[in-house]
Amino acid sequence: MQGKYTVRTAELPDEAAADANGKEENGGKGAPAKEDNTAAQETSSLLQTSFNYINSIIGSGVVGIAYALQQAGFGMGLILLVMFAAITDYSLCILIKAGISTGTSTYQDLVQAAFGLPGFYVLTFMQFIYPFIAMISYNVIIGDTVTKVFLRVFSVAPDSILSNRHFIVIMASMFVTLPLSLLRNISKLNKASAVSLTSLLIILAILTFVIVRIGNFVGTVPSSPDSYAFANRGITKAIGVIAFAYMCHHNSFLLFAALKDPTQRRWNKVTHISLSLSCVIIVLFGIGGYVSFHVYSQGDLFENYCKDDDLANVARLLFTLTIMLTYPIECFVTREVLDNAFFVTRFPSNLVRHIIMTLFIVLTTFAFSTLTDCLGIVLELNGVLAAIPLAYILPAATYLKLENGPLLSWAKFPALMLAVCGAAVAICGTVVAIIDINAGISCSHGADMPYCTVPAANVTV
Repeated sequence: MQGKYTVRTAELPDEAAADANGKEENGGKGAPAKEDNTAAQETSSLLQTSFNYINSIIGSGVVGIAYALQQAGFGMGLILLVMFAAITDYSLCILIKAGISTGTSTYQDLVQAAFGLPGFYVLTFMQFIYPFIAMISYNVIIGDTVTKVFLRVFSVAPDSILSNRHFIVIMASMFVTLPLSLLRNISKLNKASAVSLTSLLIILAILTFVIVRIGNFVGTVPSSPDSYAFANRGITKAIGVIAFAYMCHHNSFLLFAALKDPTQRRWNKVTHISLSLSCVIIVLFGIGGYVSFHVYSQGDLFENYCKDDDLANVARLLFTLTIMLTYPIECFVTREVLDNAFFVTRFPSNLVRHIIMTLFIVLTTFAFSTLTDCLGIVLELNGVLAAIPLAYILPAATYLKLENGPLLSWAKFPALMLAVCGAAVAICGTVVAIIDINAGISCSHGADMPYCTVPAANVTV
């Protein structure tokens, strides 16, 4: 799914694209190379495309939205959620507009048409960083959720190996994510996991759970005078998380190619519909989580629910299952980026290289995931380092370069502001993240929240 736990894959080059095309419209976060969108594929109606579109947006990023509201302030956070939905809508429309005007059918080809090989390699790097950090975040989520389920179901001691997040992630890697990541044909994974349908259904089920459970925490979770402050100092942190939540640009050309009668007008219409509905879902997640936990809201919303909350543990298991089945698709994308950057033009593909690269990626993401158990900082970094450049800076810059007319014309002014503001936020967000890392990251670190000692909060089924 998007890290979101939609799959957020990207366009893959040459032979790799042939395997991935038509198999990645429904999920993930992505990487580069060139997919062949001219290949025969079933066209979709506006409704079908909207479903795939929403599925590509809504994913694992939603568990961080309440945290984004806590960082930005409740009022400012809601404004940012709606504002970034509109900005994302605009950037997706101009991205496809630039593609149509240049006759290009992939994100990479479009950027290369605008900025040559340097632009292509910058995009390649960004499309590597995005799924790579997403895989790290999935490991953090697995460590968060499974340990709490084990503590509840098996009543293991806090110092037991089964409550050790690193051991849990290693076991999940050895027996689930690594074997699935070793698959060479991603279509087998898509059929096995039914990502296209189940990811969105699980997200909606979790949203229902979050909203239904608000009443159990209102009045139980301690409040403070600042609980509903309009704005806080963590706006750049919130933007990183929000950008991660809305990111879907790697799938845009695949969705456009699958659209029946693909025109700019129809693309704009399906984009407006999909972003509007996605915004509603994301805002509801944010409100439901924040109203329940306000200043206690964690980067992983599930960290706010108590260990002995059985309904929350069911939601944790469903969420973790989807994450585990999304991780290999992100690995597929990351591996393709490395393969296309270093090997594909020099050496033929072979099984040994495939296994070595997969092991390297899985082990490296595990190593990075041991550095923190705070999901918030991982989502922030992925937002400012990759999502903002991929979703806002590069589409705007490409449009400015390729569209006819002077740079300072009214027609180009929104894109110019998007590129400038996107670059400023990415730089500021990166600096803030580095400062926070040096100062020490603060989160629950897997411990039950203080309000969990109150009987009213310990609701079981």
